[in-house]
Amino acid sequence: MVDAGFELETKRVGGLPLINRFLERLGVVALFEKHVRSDPRAKVASSRLLVVLVRNLVMARVPIYGLGEWAEGWVPQLLGLEPDELALLNDDRVGRGLDRLFDADRGALLTELVVGAVKEFKVDLEQFHNDSTSLTLHGEYSDATGELVRGKPSLKITHGHNKDHRPDLKQLVWILTISADGAVPVHFKVSDGNTEDSTTHQETWDVLRRLVGSSKFLYVADSKLCTRANLRHIHEQGGTFVTIMPHTRKEDEQFRDWLQLNTPSWEEIARKPHARLKEGPEDVFHACASPLPESDGYRLLWFRSSHKIERDARARSDAIESAWKKLIELQARVAGPRARFQSTATVSQAIDEILQKTGAERWIAYQVQEHDEEQFRQEKRGPPGNDTRYRRRVKKRFSFTWELRKALVEYDARCDGIFPLMTNSDLAPLQVLDAYKSKQPMIEKRHHLLKNVQAATPVCLKSVSRVEALLFLLFVALLVSALIERELRAAMVATGAESLPLYPEERDCKAPTAARILDVLEPLQRSVLGKGGQVVQRFEPELSKLQRQVVSLLGMRPQAFAGH
Repeated sequence: MVDAGFELETKRVGGLPLINRFLERLGVVALFEKHVRSDPRAKVASSRLLVVLVRNLVMARVPIYGLGEWAEGWVPQLLGLEPDELALLNDDRVGRGLDRLFDADRGALLTELVVGAVKEFKVDLEQFHNDSTSLTLHGEYSDATGELVRGKPSLKITHGHNKDHRPDLKQLVWILTISADGAVPVHFKVSDGNTEDSTTHQETWDVLRRLVGSSKFLYVADSKLCTRANLRHIHEQGGTFVTIMPHTRKEDEQFRDWLQLNTPSWEEIARKPHARLKEGPEDVFHACASPLPESDGYRLLWFRSSHKIERDARARSDAIESAWKKLIELQARVAGPRARFQSTATVSQAIDEILQKTGAERWIAYQVQEHDEEQFRQEKRGPPGNDTRYRRRVKKRFSFTWELRKALVEYDARCDGIFPLMTNSDLAPLQVLDAYKSKQPMIEKRHHLLKNVQAATPVCLKSVSRVEALLFLLFVALLVSALIERELRAAMVATGAESLPLYPEERDCKAPTAARILDVLEPLQRSVLGKGGQVVQRFEPELSKLQRQVVSLLGMRPQAFAGH
């Protein structure tokens, strides 16, 4: 209890000193001051407002209109502000700051930021991974038509192939490239909502070549990379790639046909732990070179996974079983007295919907039959008698039968567990497998961080220019988070720490994320006891043993969380 006349003010410290340390090493404040022009009449420079927003995006995304309320709870100096400037964090002022960022040369700003990050943190640039995802937006965004905004091209927010399974909503396409070294974001681009993924790779690869200064790096991406134009563009300029070949390529069907009568010379190349079960059986990988040549002369390697064999067989069995049950239910409805099917086409449509939804259309064949059913009804009401006359009516009735396509089931069973990877490199099969199966999923984790932790949906931003600027800041926040993770994990390896007790109940965490690290530091706060406008005593945060360990591994001293 504070005596009369005294005032106790408590503000949060959390992980802000850690974030500030990484922003400092990246030179973010100086870069924004250099590239983002501020109105000389402004009470707070746009660059400073934007960096406050970056801090918020790293820690806990709040809508722009709630930024001021969020900032009130933190030590203002840790946000790069003076106490009387907190009240200036309203949505109008921050929105104008986003406009200033849109008007800036964001390409040059991004290049300087990434080049500086690579140099400061010594990020290896021998291998990159690229992937795209949908940024699903709520609202019409009728002004986001792709036209020039203040002389600059802008994005078109529209419908497209939505990877969030929301075809009813408009979207943008977020294209991200990360390094294999620590999954550090090195490039991003936001494209129109209807952009086809396969059209983005050549431009991205050219940007990476300029970043590296040569073509001597491995570019890894999913099947959208596997077009002749994309692969030729990389190959002819001395680059190397790894990608998965899509089912639509003729080489895929040719190998599966060949497999029906031949046995490949499979060679075991790896045994990996179960992806989900600690005590589960190992996943055994085999590989072989394609016995059939790839049409453009690239290396085509086929792989077989023991776990995938089980998954493929189970998926096929589950699909057939689910379809079978639903077809029995549909059969009863079609044969029922109140069936409303008017033609063989409507029955076929209902069957097709079942097979498509269950994924069993390849393995089940069906036939629909039509027949006439005679029905007799009294011409007049009343109890029937010897003179009662009846009217005959013929009604169309339908039935159907189905059967398992055993030949196709057996055909697919022989192909269970296999997948093809294409490359123009001389990497060993295990290296090709690791490049795609072990490293490529890291980019999905970056997408998860962007969309679920940082909440990339631009809440209450209807101006496409401000949306674009916010997405740029999200990349900066993503970069900061990735570097925090990379530095801590590298320090754990260097010190021999296999895990840290970061999870609730002090459970071990072998691969700490930025969100988990910041959660551990979140309780830190600072209190100031005052009287009559004068500071009587400061109460600096006291770090726990775990917090000290985390801070130390990240190259900071506990004193960095005090003294502001």
